[in-house]
Amino acid sequence: MTRFVKSPKEVASGLLLIVLAAFFAWQAMELPMGRAIRMGPGYFPMILAGLLAFLGLVVLLSGLTVPADPDDNGIRFRNWPWQALALVTLAVVIFGLGIRPLGLGPSMGLAVFISALASQRFHIVTGLISAAVMVAFSWAVFIKGLGLPLPMLGPWLGGY
Repeated sequence: MTRFVKSPKEVASGLLLIVLAAFFAWQAMELPMGRAIRMGPGYFPMILAGLLAFLGLVVLLSGLTVPADPDDNGIRFRNWPWQALALVTLAVVIFGLGIRPLGLGPSMGLAVFISALASQRFHIVTGLISAAVMVAFSWAVFIKGLGLPLPMLGPWLGGY
């Protein structure tokens, strides 16, 4: 007779994602939803909560059907990529703190380049190209496409 739960970690992860999705959906219920043609402020968070719940269900079901790796003895903090985790976190913090004084372009470029440093296969040319592409894409989508009043250069760099 086989066990009903094949991978307890995946089942726990799926349940956690579903609980988080339920919490976010509960918080979004306070906001007006609107309709698909004219979305309210609660529409997008509710869609994201639904997607998170769906992914949680997929992870949960895979934990019930796919056997766990026998070599996996649980979480080992020694093997975590701490440097990559720190670099990605630093990139998000730099973007958040730099968007007003530096503007969208430099803060986005720095964030993308610093997060590219987290890769084990990092090359400076690829990092610079990725940063330039993301800056151009952000300008096209947020400033030109959506018309958001975001300056490309902030006051520290002579913008406004």
